[in-house]
Amino acid sequence: MGLAFNNSVRAWLAAAMLLPAVAAMAPAALADPRAAAVVIGDPRGQLDALWPAAHARGISRSVFDRFTADFVLDPEVVQLATSQPEHHKPPGAYITDLVTPQRLETGRALAAKHATVLAAIESAYGVDRHVLLAIWGVESAYGTAMGSRSVVRSLATLAVADARRAPFWRNELIAALRILQDGQTAPESFVGSWAGATGHTQFIPSAYAAHAVDFDKDGRRDIWGTVADALASTANYLRTSGWSAGAPWGFEVILPPEFDHAWSAPGRPQTLSQWLAMGVRIPASPGNAHLGLPLQLVLPAGARGPAFLVTRNFRTILRYNNAQAYALAVGHLADRIAGGAPLAAAWPITDKPLARGEREELQRLLAARGHDTGGFDGIMGDQTRAAIRSTQRTLNLAQDGHPSFDLLQRLRADVAALTD
Repeated sequence: MGLAFNNSVRAWLAAAMLLPAVAAMAPAALADPRAAAVVIGDPRGQLDALWPAAHARGISRSVFDRFTADFVLDPEVVQLATSQPEHHKPPGAYITDLVTPQRLETGRALAAKHATVLAAIESAYGVDRHVLLAIWGVESAYGTAMGSRSVVRSLATLAVADARRAPFWRNELIAALRILQDGQTAPESFVGSWAGATGHTQFIPSAYAAHAVDFDKDGRRDIWGTVADALASTANYLRTSGWSAGAPWGFEVILPPEFDHAWSAPGRPQTLSQWLAMGVRIPASPGNAHLGLPLQLVLPAGARGPAFLVTRNFRTILRYNNAQAYALAVGHLADRIAGGAPLAAAWPITDKPLARGEREELQRLLAARGHDTGGFDGIMGDQTRAAIRSTQRTLNLAQDGHPSFDLLQRLRADVAALTD
């Protein structure tokens, strides 16, 4: 799921004062895997009611009618909105499925094929070419899987079927109509994901409007047919989002025995020398000298899985897609394309990921112990993870903030013991 879907949703809604801002731009309200609330009523009538807003944004009546006249609701789009793999798969499985030998081989071949244009983009925007290749590989398998759904139909479906986020989807639909009105792509080429993400690196329409560039200077910002435009647009997005030139996204580390995993809590970064003084080891050199930066410890699978120290550039990748597993997949794929080694630590294979209902149950059990999880929505955000760490501390468990099945069972057992 691509650029500007996960965080753009939240940013736009925040601007509309509908919910607190979490990140600036990229798909994040549907990084929120809660089910869409389907509007009961006349989809055609609701879409027609959008015309005044489209007209106010400069869309002509002929364009509006031409591209919405045959609208039929796509029920699969609403279903797909609730099942993003980066939020439902264990992180190890998600990353392993993306960082494959085939993606590595193709990425390296494309790095050589596009070396000249990648060098020019890197010089212009300061973004590591291997990160751009990795995003391209993750988002569309290097342009071979850019999606086949009509962007207009998908966005129109969500605009009338997702009541909670309808203002965002309506804004994206109007932005999509603007792309067609301006002739930036042919209607038959304007296809993408269920969320309207489109092109080689999967921009949503508002992100296209704000960040797409005409890098090859042919008069069109062609993220569908021109690799240079697509990768330069992605670099422009990352630079605008805070990318620090020359710094790594992060790197794997090995934690010492008896390490205090509470150091993985947000807001506890240390410099590399401080981490090394705590016994942390680096199995493979990150290969640059920009490590006086604050480095945050990340434990995507908890204390039993691989550990990473990440920089601000990791958070910038999260602005593209606000899912930790996604950012790690991009970072690790980039390293491998550049010739880096596989991860030294293995992903835990016995971990049972929590289903949506189990995550909600965990939040309720934590709340019953006096913790504020920010609600019972199944979303493992900072408040829920802080509650998990506090509970782990009282239970003498590793304070990794990981919502494990073992912890859920432990809390269930405590409740059962109290009711016996």
